[in-house]
Amino acid sequence: MAGEWQTGTVGDVALRVTKGTTPTTIGGQFVEKGINFVKVESITADGRIDTRKLTFIDDFTNDLLSRSVLSRNDILFTIAGTIGKVALVPEGILPANTNQAVAIVRPNPEKVSPRYLYYVLGDESRVRQAQTRVVQSVQANFSLGELSSLEIPLPPLNEQKTIAHILGTLDDKIELNRRMNETLEAIARALFKSWFVDFDPVREKVEGRDPGLPKNIANLFPDSFEDSELGEIPTGWKVGKLGDVLAQRVERCIASSETAARPYVPIDCISPRSLFLTESKSGEEAQSSLTKFYKGDLLFGAMRPYFHKVCIAPFDGTTRTTAFVLTPKAKEDFAFATLLLHHPDTIDYATRHSTGSTIPYAVWGGSLEEMPVIVPPSAVRIAFNMTVRPILDRIPVPHFQSKTLATLRDALLPKLISGELRVGDATRFLGDDG
Repeated sequence: MAGEWQTGTVGDVALRVTKGTTPTTIGGQFVEKGINFVKVESITADGRIDTRKLTFIDDFTNDLLSRSVLSRNDILFTIAGTIGKVALVPEGILPANTNQAVAIVRPNPEKVSPRYLYYVLGDESRVRQAQTRVVQSVQANFSLGELSSLEIPLPPLNEQKTIAHILGTLDDKIELNRRMNETLEAIARALFKSWFVDFDPVREKVEGRDPGLPKNIANLFPDSFEDSELGEIPTGWKVGKLGDVLAQRVERCIASSETAARPYVPIDCISPRSLFLTESKSGEEAQSSLTKFYKGDLLFGAMRPYFHKVCIAPFDGTTRTTAFVLTPKAKEDFAFATLLLHHPDTIDYATRHSTGSTIPYAVWGGSLEEMPVIVPPSAVRIAFNMTVRPILDRIPVPHFQSKTLATLRDALLPKLISGELRVGDATRFLGDDG
């Protein structure tokens, strides 16, 4: 079958191949809120556009950058710094634009399925091909001409669509898992805020209303407030410090066969503002300044803490010392300690008390561990753990499911686009829902 397929280049099947520019170089500006602006760091290793890593431009700047205004099903390909990260532009981020480090390939739908081309450009062999043509200057650069000349297999259009559907079904399941995790996190954070920031159960009782909690839990909350150094807090609660509920785990290690066999999670693998760890690297990449962590530990991005990188470790692994490894002092405090560490107030405190001007670092001992916090009675923390821990424990499950799906997708991708595996065989292998 593959012998019957034609080959072509990216330029052959694209309506245009272009890139953007830096807004400020042509009189534009970045703004706090406006039109989405995609940078290299906005594109994830697994081919998504992370909306948490977008910046924004105003309408005037977007008009100045008319050449690089994005459309649905454009394919983004990073061409400076990190070469070969790929994303398919979804309707949901539009209107949007991008800069000179990101190429825009606009597919001709009469010649190529956009999603098929997205998978072809993301295939490891195509990325390697691109990386061998890189020009090294201050940073790696890959020209639009070289991108346009990349060779790609071109089966008939209906075959392209079938291949894209098979691979897309796996990606859709991964995306569903990601959204499930976002929902679980949102529920856990909302409960933490209600109980320990807004004190909703206490306020309801003060005003003579039913807190809407099971009676045994509602009875744990007082019906009055008292003054403290942190302002008004529920009667009987106390002001303590973050180190009362969390301890730092320090198990430094050197690169070895042991670290090579464990997943490696440097700080760049931790997503901002998410307890869900989506990435890890091969332990063979772990080389220096290493420290061990264990399943259930909390990883806190100490370098540039304002990026808000805090996650629950879903496995035993290794990280670098640019991340703190923290663990609750009592297992029944897991949920409370996790969400307290992840709360924006903790991130703000860590940022304000960082050391270093060029690259700020949070400090645990004598600094972040001393952060004043409201500590509810043990019975309240235990009740919170019984309520929220099951939610947090579900977060790693979709992670491992998605890893399995991604492994399957990555194994199928080169076989499908080379014609080594027939689409009918792949469909039967995946089952009726594939």
